[in-house]
Order: sequence, then structure tokens, then C-alpha cells
Amino acid sequence: MKVSASILSCDFSNLENEFKKINGLVDFIHLDVMDGHFVPNISFGPDIINSIRKLSDVPFESHLMISHPLKYINRFKSSDIIIFHLECDDNPEEVISEIKKMNKKVGISIKPKTDVKNLDKFLEYIDLVLIMTVEPGFGGQSFMQDQVEKIKYLKHKVDIEVDGGINDKSSRICEEAGASICVAGTYIFKSDNIRESVEKLRGF
Repeated sequence: MKVSASILSCDFSNLENEFKKINGLVDFIHLDVMDGHFVPNISFGPDIINSIRKLSDVPFESHLMISHPLKYINRFKSSDIIIFHLECDDNPEEVISEIKKMNKKVGISIKPKTDVKNLDKFLEYIDLVLIMTVEPGFGGQSFMQDQVEKIKYLKHKVDIEVDGGINDKSSRICEEAGASICVAGTYIFKSDNIRESVEKLRGF
């Protein structure tokens, strides 16, 4: 299992030190962009992401929890992977096309109440699907076991990433169902031993 560290749970007053803790340990750095409209929270935007790019060589994945990704996609040039929500207000085909024009990998995420079959017609055009295993918008929520069925449905069709309530136990459940990447924030950054926590997420 690959590991993506969500900085939503880190100490924003000392980001450079927080990045030092995970550099060389994780496969991706997960950046939750929230607009206060698509989800009931506001986090940070592309300017912050561009400014912290120098803190790590680890690939950045920007998770756009925003209503109109088309307006802002071109500002996420420092990200390696751009993930948008199927439930956004823009046309998914157009969003995919714009991300591909930037030579970035494309991901689509779905909320817990969204039917996973709605993704079928897009799978051949994207690099991964991000299954939300909590309601998006806030960190520290409990893992939603019923979302595992979506992972099983997508197994062998596309790379699957999971986000929400991920710890050493839920990451194993997701891996066994077919997921290959897990996003964790609280479990990593609030840990007394980050290296050990990351290894547990991997299954070591």
C-alpha cells in the first residue's frame, strides 16, 4: 500500500519542520483544497501549494473539493496529480481535458452517497479514483465501512485511493478490497512515531 500524507492535520505554523518529518517516508503529499461552498470548510489554495512546493521532492496531489475546478486548475501547476470531484458543478469531461493539457495525472473523487457506477464512463480517461471513506470537509472522522463495496467494484479497473478515517486497521481493509493508495493525516502527524505509523499503513 502506498501512503499519501494529508497536511490538513499538520502544524501550519511550522510547515518546513512538518515536511521534514515525512520526506522520504511517504509516496505522496495530499493537499486538501476546500472552497467553503462544495464542502462546509475553507482550507488553502494554489498560492500556498506553490509556495510550499520547495519543501519536498515528494509528488504533490491536489484534492480539489471545490464547486468550479475549471476556474482554478491552471493555478495548480506545481501539483503532479490533480483530483476533482465528480459532484462538482463543471462538466467532468472538460475538467479531465484541462488537466491532461497540463500534463498532469488525473483523479476523480466521489463522496460517500455517490453511486460508484457513475464513474464507469470516465475510467479509461483517468489515472485514479479517490474513494472518500468519510464525508469530505473535515479531518479526524471515523472510517465508513460501507464504502469498501465501492473499492471492490472498481478493483482491476483503475488505481484506487482511499481517504477518510484511515489508520493501520482501515488501510488493511481497503488494501484487501483492492485499494493501492491510502491518505492519512491525523494518523501520521499526530503520531509519536511517524515512521512506524507509515510502515503500519503500508502493511509492514
